[in-house]
Amino acid sequence: MWDVTVIEDPAAAAASLDPMRARLLAELAAGPASATMLAGRVGLPRQKVNYHLKALERHGLVELADERRRGNVTERMMRATAASYVISPLALAAVQPDPARFRDQLSARWLLAVAARLVRDVGSLITGAARARKRLATYALDGEVRFASAADRAAFVEELTLGVTALMAKYHVEQAGSGRDHRIVVALHPTVKATGPDPAQPDSESGAASGPARPAPIGEAS
Repeated sequence: MWDVTVIEDPAAAAASLDPMRARLLAELAAGPASATMLAGRVGLPRQKVNYHLKALERHGLVELADERRRGNVTERMMRATAASYVISPLALAAVQPDPARFRDQLSARWLLAVAARLVRDVGSLITGAARARKRLATYALDGEVRFASAADRAAFVEELTLGVTALMAKYHVEQAGSGRDHRIVVALHPTVKATGPDPAQPDSESGAASGPARPAPIGEAS
């Protein structure tokens, strides 16, 4: 079972969004179970649970874990293929966000479009790597910083932009025929608390900071 996997097919996305099927996925993420076992947990007849399981299996969201003989009946033990799922923008390909339509480093909506592209691209890479049975070389940095003021936040963004731009310029080799392009995404946004975004944050549309941010001259550092 994967920790997280991506759903790219629209029909699979629709199946996962059905409330009962989502409940069954959650139950099976906790461990294998049969339709009979699940029926008692979710309060549905076994036949209806089996119907939902077959739909989920058809879309690759659950799989057979084991088969058990109980008298003249073979009980199928099913399990989720992942502990959690992410729906790729490819599931809504016709209306998926496109960061290339506009570029505003201080727009929260542009940040959302960049994040959606990240989900789409990394999801596609994971799917391709799994089919080829190869490891996928990626890296992510996740942290949290508390700024004393909006001015400090703007200064941080300025230094971060200059630093990342300098690193890109240092390692980017345009004529590297055997090299491979890599996308760099750097994002900054207010931390979401359990009760919602911090009301003290004044920027309703700013995904980064209220100060200047210089665009990277090499490639596209989103």
